[in-house]
Amino acid sequence: MLPQGYTIRKLELGDYEPYVETLRVLTTVGDIPLDKFKDVFAHWEKLSDTYMPRVITNENGIVVATGMLLVERKIIHECGSVGHIEDISVAKSEQGKGLGISMIKELSGVAKEVGCYKVILDCSPHNVGFYEKCGYKNDGSEMCLRL
Repeated sequence: MLPQGYTIRKLELGDYEPYVETLRVLTTVGDIPLDKFKDVFAHWEKLSDTYMPRVITNENGIVVATGMLLVERKIIHECGSVGHIEDISVAKSEQGKGLGISMIKELSGVAKEVGCYKVILDCSPHNVGFYEKCGYKNDGSEMCLRL
């Protein structure tokens, strides 16, 4: 449940600065000029059945948490879809308010609405407990090849 005055909604183009800043809590973002953000945003909009970015805004309408659902259409499972949750980030000043759990529940619900047969995510070992509180279970190993 969100604190009073907070909302979850789709990412909007006007969210550029607070969205990028909130992602900096999660990982290295780099210098993202507005024109590059607009380009990526347009790509996501064009493929809106695949890219489903969400944000949580505070009572002032400022983005304070982020999350992304990517929907992968498969041949297996009778041409089913798998949801991939990515980029869960909560501004440091907003942590401890249940925003991360709210975001995971929102994205999981969207995945169900669009017909995903499962939702997966990768996380660091120190975040496993958080995702277990969200109803997820440790179901394998993540492998990575950085290019």
